[in-house]
Amino acid sequence: MKLIPKKLMVLVVALAALFTFAAAAPVRADDWALTGTGVRVKTIAFIDIDVYEISHFMKQTPASRSKQAVIDADVPKKFVWKMLRDVDKEKIHDALTGAFAMNGYKDQAKIKAFVGAFQGELKEGARITIQYDPEKKTTTVAVGGSSASVAGVDFMKAVWSIWLGKIDQPNLGDQLIGRLK
Repeated sequence: MKLIPKKLMVLVVALAALFTFAAAAPVRADDWALTGTGVRVKTIAFIDIDVYEISHFMKQTPASRSKQAVIDADVPKKFVWKMLRDVDKEKIHDALTGAFAMNGYKDQAKIKAFVGAFQGELKEGARITIQYDPEKKTTTVAVGGSSASVAGVDFMKAVWSIWLGKIDQPNLGDQLIGRLK
């Protein structure tokens, strides 16, 4: 099929508009809207090390485009990590425990249950899912064959604050809500 230049130009403009819209709009899969993706970086002696890629999804996005609105949203939402390097269990435990403390969350029983799902070294390529169920008011972390569910809206807000609250890499939170309108 031979396209004349005018039709080709119309096709190119239409495709460009479609890709521009797609880049700005949240990506949806199975009713989950991707609100953003970033990479968790650890800086050691002036060297940045990529630790994991993290994406955030919601079934219902908040009316306001803010990290606090996403933290407070009592809707189905989840984080999905993909490990970019091997990290031992103790480092993950320390990082999560420290992040809860940085955000002022102190319920040690809930923190211990959550962190306990990380039972071994996380290998490069491993996937971790942290999902909130508003009907059950539980946050579930799945790490390989291990998982833990922790009850409470307070805990959900504490978990979401790890990446969207006080963090030593504030631009990561901005990236995780970057697709919200």
